[in-house]
Amino acid sequence: MKNLNLREILVVVILLLGIVYLMPTMSSSLPSWWSKALPTQKIHLGLDLQGGMHLVLEVEADKAVENAAERTVEELKESLRTQRVGFNKIERTRGWEIEILLPGPEQQNDLRQALEKSFPNLRWVTSETVSGGARTILTLQDTEVQRIRKMAIAQGLETIRNRVDQFGVSEPDIRPEGEDRIVVQLPGIKDPQRAVALIGKTALLEFKIVAEGVSPSDAKSGKLPGGAKVYPMKRDKSGQSEGQIVLQDRTLMTGGAISNAQVHIDSQYNTPYVSLEFDPEGARAFERITEANVKKRLAIVLDGVVYSAPVIQEKIGGGKASITGSFSMEEARDLAIVLRAGALPAPVKVLEERTVGPALGQDSINKGVLASLIGGIGIIIFMVIYYRGAGLIADIALALNIFLLLGGLAAFGATLTLPGIAGIALTIGMAVDANVLIYERIREELRLGKTPRAAIDTGYSRATITIMDSNITTIIAAAVLFQFGTGPIKGFAVTLTIGLLTNLYTAIVVTRVIFDYLLQQRRVRELSI
Repeated sequence: MKNLNLREILVVVILLLGIVYLMPTMSSSLPSWWSKALPTQKIHLGLDLQGGMHLVLEVEADKAVENAAERTVEELKESLRTQRVGFNKIERTRGWEIEILLPGPEQQNDLRQALEKSFPNLRWVTSETVSGGARTILTLQDTEVQRIRKMAIAQGLETIRNRVDQFGVSEPDIRPEGEDRIVVQLPGIKDPQRAVALIGKTALLEFKIVAEGVSPSDAKSGKLPGGAKVYPMKRDKSGQSEGQIVLQDRTLMTGGAISNAQVHIDSQYNTPYVSLEFDPEGARAFERITEANVKKRLAIVLDGVVYSAPVIQEKIGGGKASITGSFSMEEARDLAIVLRAGALPAPVKVLEERTVGPALGQDSINKGVLASLIGGIGIIIFMVIYYRGAGLIADIALALNIFLLLGGLAAFGATLTLPGIAGIALTIGMAVDANVLIYERIREELRLGKTPRAAIDTGYSRATITIMDSNITTIIAAAVLFQFGTGPIKGFAVTLTIGLLTNLYTAIVVTRVIFDYLLQQRRVRELSI
């Protein structure tokens, strides 16, 4: 009797936990004290139920390797200058190959020593004597190329996740797919095009000095000094280009040092602009750059487009700068988001874009719920007709099973999808299947003349092993689906797994508690089975 009381308490406690976790989903107006002490996590609806956007992005990882080679070129120039190794030209050529022109073959030994000392990630490909010196081709090591590719995917995934979080989408699904793809699902998104622009923007921020003594006609004719390049200016609100500007191609500083970016309103012109704050190292670098270039124009370049090019009047300390331009408030906010989240290490390309309307989602919910209800009612009626009183007990366990399944989805923060509703329907069938095994065994024992108590003990002890085997093997299959499946398949696997676990509890524990209560406390002498 004492053991029965403990099991009854366990059933009640688990039932209360299910109610606590399911209340935020069932009620939209909970008291203020609830959120301070109790769970507030709801069952989240997937993209196929709530509506929203599905994107498949391809990370152009080769661009990240090429960018790394460009940075290596600059580092190599600085290193060779420091070590007093003469060179005529260093530049990236095809892909991530680096071409070095030396004054003569005698400098190749010095170059090898410099590479071995400071650049173990570079591999010597070829060297040859040419007119006017020696030509050497280097490339990045294969292991370094693979490392940069993987890092580009991982950083791209994290950067996109940060941007989406700041954009304000609840419960986004962002995950890698294959070697170089990222799947983004944004339930409930209201402005798909803005989301695509925000996610796909590379947001590479660079600070460059405007080239001096270059006229517009020189820029148009391509007569540029060495190390200079033409950049487009940002378009105004009407979409017209504001012209071109020639910049020194060397990047003095990037946006990697930005610690914060916020939107402010210019009090004089009542227009939005983005203020930047640098981390301590970035603040010192920005101060050095502005001190060395007083009275020169410093261009702020975002993704290859010049947003502004103000004249540096004096050294700028404090680690702050601003980006002005013909911004709308929405553009300024999105720019601040991508700058705070950081630049993508490589450009991304939208391979697939699908928008699901919320009306389709609601229709799917209605049909899925209707199918589950019809199936559930059919099973309830069958169990009562075929197993009489015991069938009613099985129906009580079935209702509790569905209740705990929904509570489990809320507790784990799982996302309910249309295949997930199919998993619930499958769970309903498997839940009574366990009771059928137990009841048929009990019937056999009663036919042999055993007492109700002995028949129940034998029925549960013999059928439990079979039920455990069948449910555990199905859980293993669901785990494989979750590990290797994509979004909808994972939704089905999650729902099925939670449903099977609650099924084991309700079919073996809850129904047994009810039978023991009837036999021990209500003194029932004959089973209705």
